Order: sequence, then structure tokens, then C-alpha cells
Amino acid sequence: MRLNKYISHNTTYSRREADKLIQDGLVKVNRQIVKEPYYDVQEGDKVFVKGKLIKPKVDYTVIVYNKPKGELVTKKDDRGRKTIYDSLPKKFFHFIPIGRLDFASEGLLLLTDSPKIAGALMESDIPRVYNVKIKGEVTPKMEEAMREGLELEDATAGAHEKSSITSMRFAPFFAYRIDKNAPTFSKLKVALIEGKNREIRRFFAHFGKDVVDLKRVEYGWIKLNALPTGKTRYLSKKEYEKLREFLKEVDEKNRDKH
Repeated sequence: MRLNKYISHNTTYSRREADKLIQDGLVKVNRQIVKEPYYDVQEGDKVFVKGKLIKPKVDYTVIVYNKPKGELVTKKDDRGRKTIYDSLPKKFFHFIPIGRLDFASEGLLLLTDSPKIAGALMESDIPRVYNVKIKGEVTPKMEEAMREGLELEDATAGAHEKSSITSMRFAPFFAYRIDKNAPTFSKLKVALIEGKNREIRRFFAHFGKDVVDLKRVEYGWIKLNALPTGKTRYLSKKEYEKLREFLKEVDEKNRDKH
């Protein structure tokens, strides 16, 4: 983990404050002053800030946030738009979002104070479930692409105007269900095991369909249920138990690789 990130996650210092401490020569790794914020902290490294040893957090917290439309999943926006951190209680300011939901999307967003958990969940193939409302009807070609996957040289339709991603490979949907199919509007429930940049919007835009509403309602075993928009909750005891089982499996897989 990068040194500035390591300090901000294991202390009350922000990332910016950590950068300043590093630049000012107030940070040592294994008793040596390090002035590079991107220094990679390895397991076993001892990091000192102002002579005080930083102890890595062993406990972790995961919260569910029901993100409203019109909030960005970022700390700051150069255009001054509202971010999730403007709405979240201040005690969650250092929490890391697990994946993204774009400005116009809403629903279940997980955040954690553990970089390890954030990485493990983001890189996993845990199904993410969305309620989707599109203009127009679902065609047999669209269903075929949902089942078989899709590769697009030009995947710019449905993308953010500033996105640098132009082509995209869409894996087959993990599952899908059509709840309403009509010439005006159609409603679907789709499950994906990837979280690519505006993947759902790009997929339907390829078929000339605008996504009117997009709401994430599940992330693996964690469900949004009746959590009100703009509110947070901690994981339940049962959800934490499943998370521990998941992390154990990840550790075992990683051990098998080495």
C-alpha cells in the first residue's frame, strides 16, 4: 500500500496531511526518512510519524449507503458537484467506496475503512444486482447479448463524455429477469460479476436504449432492503460472518497461487 494511503487509513490524518508530513521529512519507514508519498509499504515495515509508531488497524468496519441520484462517488469534484462525502456523517470521511455508482445512478454502495477488504470485494466475481428501467422494449438481440456477452470496438454510446474508455468487452450477464417489456418502457433485474465503467448504460445504449433508472439493490449477500435513500447502516452480524468466510476463501486462494 502507498505510504500516504497507509498513514491516512491507520491514523486520523487525511491523505493530504499525510503528503505534507512526508514532504516535511516527518515520516520514517524502518527508521529511515522517506519523502516519497508513493513508497510501497510492505508487510513487516514499521512506519513512524513524528517519531510515533503507526499500528495498522486490525478491526474493520463496512457500511451500506443508499446513494441518491446526483452524488458523485469521489472525495472532491473539480466542478463543485455534490459528492457522497457531503452527505455521509463525518466519521465515515476516511472510508473507501467499494466500486462506483455514477452520478445518475442510485442504490447500494458499500464503504469500508479497510483497503484490504475494499480490494478483495472489488476484485471479486461476487454478483452485483441492479434494477434497470430502459426506454423501449427488450429485443431478442439484446437478450442474446445478455446471455452470450458482447464485444464492442466502439462502446462510447452511454459513456461519460470525458471517459477515455472507447472499446469494451461485456461478459455474459450472471443472470437477468425481464419484469416488464413494453414499447414505451421496460424493466429488468440484472446481475453482473464485473463492475466496468458505466457498463450497463453502455450495453443498452449499443441497442439504442436509454437507461432511465439504474439502482443497485444487492452486492453478493448484502441487500439494500428498506434502507431509506441517503441513509447508512452497518453490516449485520450475519453479513459480517459471511464477509469473514469470503475473506478466508480469498486468503486460501492467494496462498494456493504462491
